[in-house]
This record gives sequence, C-alpha cells and structure tokens, in this order.
Amino acid sequence: MKAVRRRFVAELYRRNTEHDASKTDRLERFRSVEEPTAELLGILIRARNAQRILELGTSSGYSTIWLADASEATGGKVVSVDADPERTKLARKNLERVLLVDRVELRTEDAEFTLRNSPANAWDFIFLDAERPAYPGYVADLMRVLDERGLLAIDNVVSHAHELIDFTRAIEAERDLSQTVVPVGAGLRVAIKN
Repeated sequence: MKAVRRRFVAELYRRNTEHDASKTDRLERFRSVEEPTAELLGILIRARNAQRILELGTSSGYSTIWLADASEATGGKVVSVDADPERTKLARKNLERVLLVDRVELRTEDAEFTLRNSPANAWDFIFLDAERPAYPGYVADLMRVLDERGLLAIDNVVSHAHELIDFTRAIEAERDLSQTVVPVGAGLRVAIKN
C-alpha cells in the first residue's frame, strides 16, 4: 500500500476506534478490522490474484480500502455491501480520499440478498464481516457463489466464537473447503474452495 494511503487508513482506524469507544450500542460502532487482519486480506487477494472480490459489511470503508488497494494490484474490482445507506455514503467519501472509488461498487443492500442474487461461481474472494446471527443462513449460498479455488475470509471467529457456534459447525462440515483459523486480530477463518 502506498504511503499516503497507509497514513490515511491509520488515521481512519484511529478515528473509528475513538468513535466506537464513545458508543454503547454496538450497531452504532464502526467495528473496523485490526490492521494486521486488513493487511492479511490484501496479501490473500494478491496471492490469489483475485479479480472478483465481495465484501459483506462495508461500515466506514476501512477494510474496503485495503481490499480495493489489493484489487488495484490484481486488476480486479470490489463489490462492497452494507445495509446502512449512511455507512455507504461514508465509505464512498473515504474511498474518494484515497483515489480508489473507481475500484469499488458500493451497494446498500442486505448481505443475504447479495448472496442469493449472485450467480454461481461469481466471486474469487469473499470477505464476511457483517451481522453474525445471519451467518448460518449464508452457508449454502457462500458455497454456491464462491468460485473454484476461491478464498473465503471470515472475521471475528475467535473473539465472537460464542455467537458463531452454529455457523462454525456448518462451515466446518463443508467438504469442499480447506480451512484454518489464523490468530490475527479478532480471529480470521480462511478457507479455499477445493
């Protein structure tokens, strides 16, 4: 990542963290991924040479910037989805600041809708960081829309393991995935479709 972008995301992360500390309702927080997790996502996109990248859970666009920066290196595009129109606007503003808005299609819609309406094998890389209670209902569509050798990354699998018991059971039962949990940030499950 270019130095100017790295400075911007560092400042954005700092502002997001300050904002989150002032909010008691978790839905009002931005809940940005930690920098090591964001960096790992960028490395995975580059290693996979991912062209078609889906992010479920845009928030302020912090992780979106990392995904878009990596997609610039691969010649790919990111579709990032959030149900909150205000968050979509904020993410667009942040992407404009680092000259990456042309790499990202921002959508204000529900993650389930996005998955259900994506064609089979639509995505080389999927980053799931949305509302965890809905995850068990995503498994079948995640498997359908993830391309052969596609990568799936899921955040918060260690920090919020208690909220992901049913999802973890379902995703670990998928025989077409080779997967591991990387102890970075809040815990990142990384899976590749066999």
